[in-house]
Amino acid sequence: MTLFEDLKWRGLIKDVAGEEADLQKVLDGAPFSFYWGTDPTADSLHLGHYSSLCMAKRLANAGHHPVLLCGGATGRIGDPRPTAEREIISEERVNANINGIRNQIKTLVPTAELVDNYDWMKDYTFLNFLRDIGKYINVNYMLDKDIIRRRLETGITFAEFSYMLLQGYDFMHLYQEKNCIMQVAGSDQWGNITTGVDLIRKNLDKTAYAFTMPLILDPSGKKFGKSEGNALWLDKDKTSPYEIYQYLINSDDSKVLEYLKVFTFLSKEQIEEIYKQQQAAPETRIAQKTLAWEVVKDIHGQAEADNAVNVSQKLFAGDFKGLSVKDIKSGMKSVPSFDFAEELPLVDVLVNNKIASSKREAREFISGNAISVNGEVINDPTKVITKDMAIEGEILIFRRGKKKYFIGNISK
Repeated sequence: MTLFEDLKWRGLIKDVAGEEADLQKVLDGAPFSFYWGTDPTADSLHLGHYSSLCMAKRLANAGHHPVLLCGGATGRIGDPRPTAEREIISEERVNANINGIRNQIKTLVPTAELVDNYDWMKDYTFLNFLRDIGKYINVNYMLDKDIIRRRLETGITFAEFSYMLLQGYDFMHLYQEKNCIMQVAGSDQWGNITTGVDLIRKNLDKTAYAFTMPLILDPSGKKFGKSEGNALWLDKDKTSPYEIYQYLINSDDSKVLEYLKVFTFLSKEQIEEIYKQQQAAPETRIAQKTLAWEVVKDIHGQAEADNAVNVSQKLFAGDFKGLSVKDIKSGMKSVPSFDFAEELPLVDVLVNNKIASSKREAREFISGNAISVNGEVINDPTKVITKDMAIEGEILIFRRGKKKYFIGNISK
């Protein structure tokens, strides 16, 4: 398949500025420069950004040149959110966030040229910006954009309202200075993208190209990459590779084919064969396992992907040997925990921490081989649990039955 055909098959082209046939000619033609941008609202990108980074890599792999923008200028303003204005963050934090994001982008898209719109905006005076840019964009045009219309109901500041002009100017500047003839972004950026296309046409009398990718959602309609209200970060110190692996391996059957197309670089033939195997034996979850391994490998490397598989298998089997406390805590975030401060008989530990409702029930669990500590069954009700039994001196893992886990955190 050509690049355009591949992107269409993967469902990665939603809105197109101009004619789709013209976009196809450019994508499948001679090498060109394109750009994608993000604002430094945090010191790490998250899994929701990953589809855009995959797109940048796809175009780069086809021979095109990625210019990836981290918005030091736009990040100081904040793009309009659907419900409320973004919090203004300090310049120190903006700069720290930029450094973190730039390092991630360079790792994930090695051929990318990294730019910061603060470099060309910091000396641009307000009067000159209004004269050069504001003059060419009609307010009625801006009011017609979906995100602006929604925010008018609750109120929007002039700073947020102006964001569209800033991003539009970014496109025109990069067109002039970097020969970026195309912008790629998520569909929520459509209004900002078309502003740039219009500025290039009106100011430069040139044709620019742009398309958006559909926003990737989970079955409940939430943005992909959100876990219990929290972002899954690409920085492994904020979100472990295992957590990303687990999020993906739990992908719904109804979405996993879409995710394989969007988030992996497997070929059409490979994906179709994997999905065929999945449909024949859904209990194997081969599609989810492939998705999780491929994504973690791309973000963090094969060693981390293999480790995530190992951690997942060991935790599922209740085998904690060879696992670090970090891996165990990462894999058992939702497990009830308690502080373990003093040596106690196992029966008392179970009752005091509501693992058993009474001493009688505790003894029944123990004599029935239903209680294990750190993966080893204990059937002696007089067994004393001590701090020196803790893994790495930090945690004790209690299991009741096959699935109920509890973590005892050693008090210092």
